[in-house]
Amino acid sequence: MSSKKRFILKLSCPDRAGIVHAVTGFLLEQGGNILTSAQHGDEDHQRFFMRIEFECAAGAEQAALRQSFAPLAERLQMDWELVDSQAKTRVLLLVSKLGHCLNDLLFRVQTGHLPIEIPAIVSNHRDFYQLAASHNIPFHHFPLLNASEEQKQGQERKIREVIEENQIDLVVLARYMQILSPELCRDLSGRAINIHHSFLPSFKGAKPYHQAHQRGVKLIGATAHYVTSDLDEGPIIEQEVARIDHSLAPEQLVAIGRDTECVTLARAIQWHAEHRVLMNGNRTVVFR
Repeated sequence: MSSKKRFILKLSCPDRAGIVHAVTGFLLEQGGNILTSAQHGDEDHQRFFMRIEFECAAGAEQAALRQSFAPLAERLQMDWELVDSQAKTRVLLLVSKLGHCLNDLLFRVQTGHLPIEIPAIVSNHRDFYQLAASHNIPFHHFPLLNASEEQKQGQERKIREVIEENQIDLVVLARYMQILSPELCRDLSGRAINIHHSFLPSFKGAKPYHQAHQRGVKLIGATAHYVTSDLDEGPIIEQEVARIDHSLAPEQLVAIGRDTECVTLARAIQWHAEHRVLMNGNRTVVFR
């Protein structure tokens, strides 16, 4: 068992000379030993991005490190975060009637391949309460019997209560087929991830894979992105694509598409949970 404590520091700021020297010098002063470091300079926006994983003596306190780093961060106009690398991200899963992403994520967590905790699952249907129970995860059924604004606001209030009660760090729309309100999107900015099919720009609405089959599409894929009030247009974290051909039936395209969605969403969640994703306007920087 290591006697060291591990932390992750990620930051972005206006690009200028001396940032790396200043940050690494600070860590040296704190007795820190850098384990991994990644950086990127965006020439278009003159902005610098950095992620450092480091270790300190066992007695090092996260709050004290933050307090010591704050003056440097203020001087260099940083957006930054310093976290304990061993602390698991607490994730709320939202799901409707398609359970492939939900089942995949639960399996990855159960087998230790996804470093997150799932304190709760919320759905507007009851289809997956037994699946949640098999993983000993509380299942909250918040139905939407009609599309009235009053009922949707009431349901979102219940979702907010679950987020607060369970100290949720990240909300994942694991094929949750409801649009979040602009207010909830704003409050969850950078803390909510959605998954949807992609590379099918002409096929909106019902049965997009069937529409793609009719048009002879050769590529299908999936996009995982942060949620914003602009539907399916938030900053992209990860994308995956699969090549298809004329021999596949629409049902086969659906199956391939679902597999692609599962892999893409899991990667995006993992990179977020490992603090590898930094916001860059309407884009992201991902240090893999």
